[in-house]
Amino acid sequence: MSGAMRNPPATDIGRAGMVLRGAAMGVAEIIPGVSGGTIAFVSGIYERLIEAIRAVGPGLIGVARREGVAGVWRAIDGNFLTLLLAGMVVGLLTGLFTVSWLLEHHPPLVWGFFFGLILASILHMARRIERWDATGLGLLVLGAAFAYALTVLTPAQGSEALWFVFCCGVIAISALILPGISGSFMLLLLGMYQFIIHDTLKGVLVDYSPERLLVLGVFALGCVVGLMTLSRLLSWTFHRFHAQTLALLTGFLIGSLNKIYPWRNPVDWLRGADGQVVLSADGLTPHKVIAESNVLPGAYHGDPLLIGTLVACLLGILSVLAFERLAERGSAGGG
Repeated sequence: MSGAMRNPPATDIGRAGMVLRGAAMGVAEIIPGVSGGTIAFVSGIYERLIEAIRAVGPGLIGVARREGVAGVWRAIDGNFLTLLLAGMVVGLLTGLFTVSWLLEHHPPLVWGFFFGLILASILHMARRIERWDATGLGLLVLGAAFAYALTVLTPAQGSEALWFVFCCGVIAISALILPGISGSFMLLLLGMYQFIIHDTLKGVLVDYSPERLLVLGVFALGCVVGLMTLSRLLSWTFHRFHAQTLALLTGFLIGSLNKIYPWRNPVDWLRGADGQVVLSADGLTPHKVIAESNVLPGAYHGDPLLIGTLVACLLGILSVLAFERLAERGSAGGG
């Protein structure tokens, strides 16, 4: 396999750089339409993350018996996951107080940054593929078409049946670790965002009813199954079809550009079971947009912040270059 080796020493990437990557992933989870998997992919730790997740499973029992706790820690790449999770916590907290405010008041700036970041990342990932062939190009187009189709689909009605809740857990967590695809956006497409996030997850915090706890448990089980299944599948494809897997995932990034285009006007909003638009806590504004139309800056409903958005886009591009430099320095430090 031409990707990163398993469990490289900390100096291969650098502790500070790892925390920074985790922070970027945490911020990304605050942005609807952007996943932490995207940041992991563009910052060069995606394959290592997949391997660490894949290691979590029944096989750890045998490792614990043979090598003890230290062996389990090595098997799951514990130092790597700890630094990454610490960074994600910082990123989530930062995103809640800064990015959320920007999304509410100046959304083009946020989308411009991520648009530039993804655009530069596409070129970065394409350069990682040593030789392009017809198969790689075909998978690139297929990945782009699939991701683009997801961004324009009409949300489904959804269902509260437990089997469907389980399937939603599998799909949502799978989307979370795939670059270019957002888990929360998939819940919107499945018509389950309101039921899972607000009626169930937030409802459990207020009302510990057995029914809500059961739904949450079934959804969590689906997440676990999806995470374990997809991590093993991706690990297998990376080991056997490295260039082709990179091409497909790069296609996902290309298709996702439609979802993060900076200037978009809303055309539909989240609706409840009665078909009425779900309102925010103030009872006046819609809670969540579920469909938008890309427009030119001049047709944008609000201040397009053209100069600021272009600067943000440039900062996104420079962020990818910074990630590349961090990886190069870390690799040199690892000897």
